[in-house]
Amino acid sequence: MKKIESVVKSGSNRRAFLKKGIVAAGGVTLGARLLTNASPALAEEKSGRLDAGDASILRFLAAAEILETDLWQQYNELAGIQDKEVPGGTGNPAYTEAVKVLDGDMDQYIHDNTEDELTHEQFINAYLASKGADTVNLDHFRVLPSSQATGAQQIGRLTNLMQLSVDTTWYTRYRSRTKNPDFGDNFPQAIPTIATGQHPAIPRFDADTSDPNHLQAIANTAGFHFATIEQGGTSLYASLAQRVTGVEVLRIVLSIGGTEVMHFQTWQDKAGNAPPLTDGDVVFPDLNATPLGGEDFQTNLIMPEPTIFLSKHFPACSIIRPTETRGAAMGALKFLAGSNLFLGQSKAFFAYLTDLAEDADDARRGF
Repeated sequence: MKKIESVVKSGSNRRAFLKKGIVAAGGVTLGARLLTNASPALAEEKSGRLDAGDASILRFLAAAEILETDLWQQYNELAGIQDKEVPGGTGNPAYTEAVKVLDGDMDQYIHDNTEDELTHEQFINAYLASKGADTVNLDHFRVLPSSQATGAQQIGRLTNLMQLSVDTTWYTRYRSRTKNPDFGDNFPQAIPTIATGQHPAIPRFDADTSDPNHLQAIANTAGFHFATIEQGGTSLYASLAQRVTGVEVLRIVLSIGGTEVMHFQTWQDKAGNAPPLTDGDVVFPDLNATPLGGEDFQTNLIMPEPTIFLSKHFPACSIIRPTETRGAAMGALKFLAGSNLFLGQSKAFFAYLTDLAEDADDARRGF
């Protein structure tokens, strides 16, 4: 998070530095080759036959989908279905069973969510290329370590699932009938003990699978992280759609965004099945009891409760929230960084994603 803020504050000086094609990252000098496929760090990003703002929005969404694919592949290698659609690991039986406590079909759902994100990144990049626009490639930043637990591939990763802080305010936000983050409202954490500190959502090594209670805490953390990621994607697509100019690009954003909504509703339902437990300082409470509980917080409520929208003078409405478009891309990036998802990444990684986010947020409708 501090790296993101530092990069943003540096503003035009950072952009001018990157335009020279040389970026220092952890002692490694990256030449212009790093930025060949997709970099707003170059003098001008190539938009081809697309509106420049639309191309910038699609590039940021492509980057977001690449990051999502990376984290979902890690989940799938250990607790999903490994096949030709989602090749990778070999599965971890103990972790798979712990995740299935939340739902017996979790391995299938994890597999399908992974495949969805993979197709999203591939489609958006292919569409950009078809229009003569720059695409996005984050392969140079695949430097984070893999889990050492049985089932995981030993390859470089973009994201870190072993030291997460998982924001669970979405659980209370979507059950609120009187508040909306677009009005500046804040919401309490459903699981406060995983919202701070660093917690694994996948087993880090086989020893993490030897204590059933500890392993279930890891699986519960994953269950809430699934929904945390997908509610972010739900809002991101709805927010950036408001800045799109071209009808075809709008169709892409709305069509892919709809699948993010489906993902979120699925994971919100499964998170509610996380069994109560205590593992050290991590506590998963009974979500049907005080201080939650009651009609608006029973765990089988997985559809958004009606709340205020656009104006407090209008009737309550069941909506995606938030959908404020100002600063949406940068807000999403800061949210992900604040969860420790990128813990261990280089300054060049943060600078690159910050450029993509800034360009997406600078996009304006052309009519």
